[in-house]
Amino acid sequence: MSDGPEISDTVAESAIVGQIKSFAAGGVGGICAVLVGHPFDLLKVRLQTAPKGTYSGTLDVLRKTVARDGPLGVYRGVTPPLLGVTPMFAISFWGYDLGKRIVSSMSPVGPSGNLSISQISAAGFFSAIPMTLVAAPFERIKVLLQVEGQSGETKYSGPFDVVKKLYREGGVRSLFRGSVATVARDGPGSAIYFAVYEYLKESLTPEGQAMSLGAISFAGGMSGVAMWTVVFPVDTIKSKLQTSETPSTITKVSRSIYAQGGLKAFFPGIGPALMRSFPANAATFVGVELAHKFFNSFF
Repeated sequence: MSDGPEISDTVAESAIVGQIKSFAAGGVGGICAVLVGHPFDLLKVRLQTAPKGTYSGTLDVLRKTVARDGPLGVYRGVTPPLLGVTPMFAISFWGYDLGKRIVSSMSPVGPSGNLSISQISAAGFFSAIPMTLVAAPFERIKVLLQVEGQSGETKYSGPFDVVKKLYREGGVRSLFRGSVATVARDGPGSAIYFAVYEYLKESLTPEGQAMSLGAISFAGGMSGVAMWTVVFPVDTIKSKLQTSETPSTITKVSRSIYAQGGLKAFFPGIGPALMRSFPANAATFVGVELAHKFFNSFF
């Protein structure tokens, strides 16, 4: 099993240089992910957070959003992801690179230095820990802007207004509401994400050949689908926590969601989430791999 995308290693490359490349390439991948995936993410969040009966389905959300805000309405709240997802993905891929180095130093690796699926998963889980420091506040801002106007009320004029009002209402703690749920989603999610990508990458690449863009796209897209399929219920809880007017807990929100419709109530918006996950994550890994090839050609 490969120890990761080309993002990380030749033996001669220093750890610091490798991590800088991983950080920069992750940022490129994050920009690609936002530009491709944000409209789908907006539909998902609106379905997750709207009162029951507001929308009849994904196409109804799209129709009402475009009717109210125009075609660019599907990019409502895109600024926080561009500002947040870029460093978030940069930190994620840096954390993954660092996680692989830590795992390699603590457990035996294959004869050619390759990591097993379980080792890759552990490195992926590790990547989510530093990422949460960026992900939690930016996701809080993003989801508040994404649900803005769906009830007819406009509370925020933009991302900086959200920050100002959240800080006024509850200080820094208010900005980080949903952090535990974010880790609960992104830890297992990142473990699955990188493990599926590495497995498919190796399976689709003939020995001794470079990976094609088509294979990168498929492996990246499927890694996103696998991740979201598993962690979606936790994402619903997180969205509810982060858009709630009053502080709550994961347990209380989970009980409230279940009372509204059983297990099915944890999956509103999974359609646009899965529709988004393939192209957005395909774009992410294409961006990351191409960025690494660019960096490797100069450094």
